[in-house]
Amino acid sequence: MEETNTAVAEPKPEAPANPQPAPPDGEAHYKRRAVFLGNKRAKWAIGLLVLVLLVAGLFAWQYFGSYESTDDAQIDGHINSVSARVSGHVTKLNVEDNQYVEKGTVLVEIDPADYQVALEQEKAQYADAQAQASASGVNVPITNVNSSSQVASAQAGVANAKAGIAAARQQFEAAKAQAAEAEANNVKAQNDLARYKELIDKQEISQQQYDQAVANAHASAATVEAAHANADAAKAQIEQAQGKLLQANADLRNAETGPQLVQVSRARAQSAEANAQQKKAQLDQAELNLQYTKITAPVTGVVSDRTVEVGQNVQVGQEMMKIIPLEDLWVTANFKETQLRHMKAGQRADLEVDANGKTYKGHVDSIAGASGARFSLLPPENATGNYVKVVQRIPVKIDFEPGELKGHELRPGMSVEPKVWIK
Repeated sequence: MEETNTAVAEPKPEAPANPQPAPPDGEAHYKRRAVFLGNKRAKWAIGLLVLVLLVAGLFAWQYFGSYESTDDAQIDGHINSVSARVSGHVTKLNVEDNQYVEKGTVLVEIDPADYQVALEQEKAQYADAQAQASASGVNVPITNVNSSSQVASAQAGVANAKAGIAAARQQFEAAKAQAAEAEANNVKAQNDLARYKELIDKQEISQQQYDQAVANAHASAATVEAAHANADAAKAQIEQAQGKLLQANADLRNAETGPQLVQVSRARAQSAEANAQQKKAQLDQAELNLQYTKITAPVTGVVSDRTVEVGQNVQVGQEMMKIIPLEDLWVTANFKETQLRHMKAGQRADLEVDANGKTYKGHVDSIAGASGARFSLLPPENATGNYVKVVQRIPVKIDFEPGELKGHELRPGMSVEPKVWIK
């Protein structure tokens, strides 16, 4: 016979008449904790976890304390304004907004006709001034030679006049001596005539002898008159010679003004030369004005904010566009003053740009000389009113490392989140 395994159901225990209540939750938790702490593996796990947390906390503290960052930062760059240096009518516009141009590229052309005419006029005036300066320069040595000749001639005239006076005086003295001699001879002749008169009356001499005495007396008287006339003429010659001396002295004084005339001639030559230089400067300015009719790019960069159009009349100093050089950019980060305790120039920085999500390498170049509030239109006046301390922000300039800006897409004004590694 085959044995048949038959499962016999065990009878359920009977519930006690008075069941014990379950332990409270706190006690159950305590028992479970006691069992867990009593397990050696659990102790090692707890210790390892605490150690890992401590190490992670240490590394986190060191990491987050090794840099300073801010979200108040943006890319900065030079904005070169292009303006007109001469006024005129715009005839040609060679660029558009956002166009990349090289330094020296002709951007705008102004009608050069008026400036070309002004240039030709200045050339003519400069040539005339040069001719006048050349003529004035030649007059200086001529005036110098003439002045020297006049002085020498006047001095010779004075010497001749003095010699003439001396000769006239000698002639006057000789004439006076001749007059005195004639007077003495006349006295003798008149006395002889008186004696011959007495003798002729007594018939003691001949009539011929008496007539000879009368003739001698008349001749002697005439000789006296002639001698006095010669003396008067000699005296007049003295006065004439003195007049010539006065004239010669006047000529000498006039000739002695020759050096002053030479100085005047030199001054005129210098004035003419200065006038020529002035005309040359005006000619140079006219040439520059003609060149300024072609407005060129001062730097290499991107054209932005163009406001000029063909046919527009522009004035001197009028802004026509801006050029942004993209190869000379930096980051201006406004750090809180409490973040600058360990920050200094030369520290490396990571620059994360929001526009493209890329991170660029850089370094701290310098820290601004004052807070941003000091550069505002209305700086704070903490000495008045109720004072509330506000943490100030200081601009920090961060330069890109060499090579970071090759083929970049950065533009001034883009937001940046820099990290400056202070440790």
